[in-house]
Amino acid sequence: MTGREHFSPRLRRATTPGWLWVPSLLALAFLAGPLIALGAAADWGRLGGQLTDPSTREALWLSLRTSTVSTGLCLALGIPLSVLLSRLHGPLLQLMRGVLLIPLVLSPVVSGLALLYFWGRRGTLGGWLESMGWGVGFSPAAVVLVQVFVSLPFFVVAALSSIESVDANLELSAANAGANAAQIVRYITLPLAAPGIIVGTLLAFARSLGEYGATITFAGSVAGETRTLPLQIELALNSNAPSSAVGISIMLVGLYLLVLIAAGAGVQRIFGRRS
Repeated sequence: MTGREHFSPRLRRATTPGWLWVPSLLALAFLAGPLIALGAAADWGRLGGQLTDPSTREALWLSLRTSTVSTGLCLALGIPLSVLLSRLHGPLLQLMRGVLLIPLVLSPVVSGLALLYFWGRRGTLGGWLESMGWGVGFSPAAVVLVQVFVSLPFFVVAALSSIESVDANLELSAANAGANAAQIVRYITLPLAAPGIIVGTLLAFARSLGEYGATITFAGSVAGETRTLPLQIELALNSNAPSSAVGISIMLVGLYLLVLIAAGAGVQRIFGRRS
């Protein structure tokens, strides 16, 4: 529990200016308004049929499958990177953080082009893979590569914040008691940082699920291979089927809500155990 969770109602009133409600409600309305409009535009009577359409189910399965794989890769790569970043200082740390954060601010088209010139059939590494018969272009593997590129920073930022909040004295005490570095990370650092790791994992999954721009630039839109749910929405719009696009969008919003609920439940369970 943090100190802010113990605020009494009187202390909250004393330290919270009343005028904060005006911009706060405007901000929430700004965010909620488009989602409410999307729900109002949906043809709820036909929604079931739209979501069980074979092409939609195919895109859903591809999205879930690739997002799960890419989230697993984010865990495998991101946890070691997060621990390492929490231990470093100086110019090297700044350089590594810069490389990590660049995908967060890149235009999706730029991200797709960068991936194309590295992993594509004529790319730096992709050309060599292609000559070995391991080309990844226009395949589910290409979708996974895109998703990891855009999602890994989200995972690491969340996990790193949690790892850096672990009391270093506990890690030092474990080292003085004879634990080696691997044991300290496994039994002290990661368990205490679990809430951030859980949030980072679900953020990476949600980001992977919603990836569009870099995917269509690098992996294309091939039915059953690279056409994920966001690309299926784009296809529906281009095919003059806005009701289908709205239906699939509602599905995505529902999946995001499930991710948020899972994140909250997971963190609450861990904090509940320790309170």
